[in-house]
Amino acid sequence: MRLLQGDCLEMMKAIPDGSVDLTVTSPPYDNLRTYNGNNDQWGEHVWKGVIEELHRVTSDGGVVVWVVGDATIKGSETGTSFKQALHAMECGFRLHDTMIWNKGGFSAVGALKTRYAPVFEYMFIFSKGCPRSFNPLKDRKNKHAGKFIQKTKRLACGATKKGKSYTSSEYGQRFNLWEVNPQRQRGENKHPAPFPLPLAQDHITSWSNEGDTVFDPFLGSGTTGVAAKNLNRKFIGIEIDETYFNIARERIDAIQTPLGL
Repeated sequence: MRLLQGDCLEMMKAIPDGSVDLTVTSPPYDNLRTYNGNNDQWGEHVWKGVIEELHRVTSDGGVVVWVVGDATIKGSETGTSFKQALHAMECGFRLHDTMIWNKGGFSAVGALKTRYAPVFEYMFIFSKGCPRSFNPLKDRKNKHAGKFIQKTKRLACGATKKGKSYTSSEYGQRFNLWEVNPQRQRGENKHPAPFPLPLAQDHITSWSNEGDTVFDPFLGSGTTGVAAKNLNRKFIGIEIDETYFNIARERIDAIQTPLGL
């Protein structure tokens, strides 16, 4: 485990090219939260550089999970999340998947007199080439479990063609819309926007293998590091705020793992 306290743009310069297998991070969302007065240090001048550095440090076949949302200003969204995704593609990443985190509830952000309540955030999956690792989670209850299924394939002309047949299993592969309850501020986790541990663990399981190096340039209260350590991954984390960094270090140090990792 390598934990660094400071500006991620400066700290990332010390990370060798192509040495990170997976990044799981949630950058600040258009200054929607106050981070001990550090909001002025966030903006396009920062996230562009971070994404460029992420492309440099990511290994061939590596993946970046970028969890982000937009602020609502004068009743409309800023679209910053899309700008970030497009910039990642300009830097050489593939937009491998656009996933949705359904938080299952309204967080009191927005203008409900003119729009529907926002209950989700984007999880952009950027890959450097074709993803080297994919371990799909198969926990979706299958309503057709045990039934005989005849596969069909739709052709370009619109007609269908019969494919292989099979008996449906009890559980199927998860879709790209994940329902995970937000992490509440309590006890050890005093960060204003804590990341849910199950969300981090599920992404780490999906896009990496034991012994791989996981990175989070916006460590916050350390959830990605906790998840990485739980799953026997190596980890690098950077946090600019000393208070949050100390919280993260305490949480990560408290996790016991096998020797050698």
